[in-house]
Amino acid sequence: MSLTERFGPERALPAPLAPLYEIAHNLWWTWDAEATRLMIELDPVLWKSGRHNPLAVIEALDAPRVAALAADADFTARLAAVRDRQRAYLGGGEPPIDLDFGGRLVGYFCAEFGIHESLPIYSGGLGILAGDHLKAASDRDLPLVAVGLAYRYGYFHQEVDLAGRQHEVYLANDFERLPMALVHDRFGEPLTLSLPYPGRKVLAHVWKVSVGRIPLYLLDTDVPGNNAEDRSITGHLYGGNEDTRVRQEFLLGVGGLRALRAMGIAPAVCHLNEGHSSFLCLEQLRRHVVDGSQTFERAMASVRAGCVFTTHTPVPAGNDNFEVAHVMQYLRPLAAGMDEPVERLIALGLTDPANPHERFEMTVLALRLSRFANGVSALHGEVSRGMWQHLWPDRTTAQVPITSVTNGVHMPTWIAPEIEALRREAGAGAPAPERLWSEHEHLRSELIGGVRRRLRRQLERNGAPAQEILDIDRVFDPHTLTIGFARRFAEYKRATLLMSDPDRFVRLLANADRPVQMLMAGKAHPRSEPGKLLIQRVWELSRIPALRGRLVLLEGYDIALARRMVQGADIWLNTPRRPLEASGTSGMKAAANGALNLSVLDGWWCEGYDGRNGWAFGDDHGVDEATQDARDADELFELLEKVVVPMFYDRGPDGLPRAWIERMQHAMSSVVPRFSTERMVDEYAGRFYLPCAMDD
Repeated sequence: MSLTERFGPERALPAPLAPLYEIAHNLWWTWDAEATRLMIELDPVLWKSGRHNPLAVIEALDAPRVAALAADADFTARLAAVRDRQRAYLGGGEPPIDLDFGGRLVGYFCAEFGIHESLPIYSGGLGILAGDHLKAASDRDLPLVAVGLAYRYGYFHQEVDLAGRQHEVYLANDFERLPMALVHDRFGEPLTLSLPYPGRKVLAHVWKVSVGRIPLYLLDTDVPGNNAEDRSITGHLYGGNEDTRVRQEFLLGVGGLRALRAMGIAPAVCHLNEGHSSFLCLEQLRRHVVDGSQTFERAMASVRAGCVFTTHTPVPAGNDNFEVAHVMQYLRPLAAGMDEPVERLIALGLTDPANPHERFEMTVLALRLSRFANGVSALHGEVSRGMWQHLWPDRTTAQVPITSVTNGVHMPTWIAPEIEALRREAGAGAPAPERLWSEHEHLRSELIGGVRRRLRRQLERNGAPAQEILDIDRVFDPHTLTIGFARRFAEYKRATLLMSDPDRFVRLLANADRPVQMLMAGKAHPRSEPGKLLIQRVWELSRIPALRGRLVLLEGYDIALARRMVQGADIWLNTPRRPLEASGTSGMKAAANGALNLSVLDGWWCEGYDGRNGWAFGDDHGVDEATQDARDADELFELLEKVVVPMFYDRGPDGLPRAWIERMQHAMSSVVPRFSTERMVDEYAGRFYLPCAMDD
């Protein structure tokens, strides 16, 4: 089938500025520092108001600014150089990854992708990990294509009022003004899928997002021909009720695979990143039975041979499960196509099909029909084997076929350009202490400036008293030890662990000789009242006089704020209740910029901590949660009061905290090579993708 891809309308630009659209249409620019600088230089004010979307900025530029940019020889020369570098990158050449897939493709399926803040179709860690996976796959020239959903409203934008209550605001995405090209068929019409839903057909269009060399295809049901309910299937990420989730996950798994085939793309390997896309296994099963004339048993073996499943959730409640009768309605068309009873498909998602009270579990389905399964850290792999051992009752926990690939982060996205320049200049050595500290102090100052600007907007929107807004310029100090804490406000992450002893917390932050300041950000799930109460507790503490300007809670956590925080914080605090943190990646990003992790030994930190690149505390202790929390809090306070804070303020004659800088250098050298998505993608490719592809 002949297909075309069409972006939204473009304004006419003078010839010297023509490369702008070419660069902006591929998200490669988001991890190229010079390309990003050029996009900001178009108009820094529009850049902020346009949600960091260069296409929106280009469209909003007035005629005098366009003329000035076109006449700026330095700007246009740099623009042309970036375009040439992008073309060279996309041209590829010899694949950097030393593996031969023989022309076979990997299909990577995920419910969310966090590539850049201008494309808000992500919620948090899972999506950002998926976005980093695509960027690394592009850098390694891996033959991979990705599939997700085009959420019209994405996840919610968070606002926090003057009482500390979180409010969810949904902002519509205008796909025609994002770097998304609508896929058209050979007749020039939007490529349209027709999917069998209970009692009706649901239509979907396909959008393409170019992430470097990797195409990401997003399915969209907000199209003519669908009723209002079906148009909303791709409305909100993780929104609605159980039926919404089933409809979305059917679209992602079954519709995603059919979309690829409608475009002539037949992946030899399917990587299910979390269980949301598990229905694709059943669509593959149907295809092998119907198109391949295989028996049901042989078809299951064929599906298993080509599927890879990554679980990210170390607690049973975090794995999607649905009422059997509900799922059965969606699976009937697939079963009918195979001439099989639908109960046979349902049984693949049940631990005990004879139990009438059991719910259909997406993780069980994926584990049953995948050749390889993995957790996202060594500890998480161990926890997952224990969680799912009941599926293999004849095996010991150690024999359960779930391994691990520890997560990584895309270093070019997250390392500050100033720090990366020092790293490149130092080569195999460490950046010079004086220069590293100077750049880090600059980045801390940049962070504080950003905090003040965001806080000002937050308070002005809420109608805060005029004096409080005037006092914003005294929020934080550029030379004070700065702790960063940014993650989902879920109970097990214990955001308020350090505040469990308020008097001790105040003494720590308000110390006149060795002050500490703490920046916190993150969202609670819209239906999590306990998470919202944690946010409110932090907000209330930030308002007491002793902590004014020393503890700040910022609303609207997104990739842009995360990037600024990991680049400017001195300490990255992580306080999960072990062993409930599957991996975590924010600490990797912070360490790559020289921040020191202060974290419970959970997730990736069990592998990353070596005694010299940060600090570790906490254990599960084999005690009740309240006792564990009390012990962990006391250990955390002890570390801060007696080790961490004194080391930061222990300055030599030259004014430098030499021991601290040495730890910064070691944090960077110990984390960057081991916890990059380049290493992670190479592991997936060599251990899982290639064996699956070669058996296709």
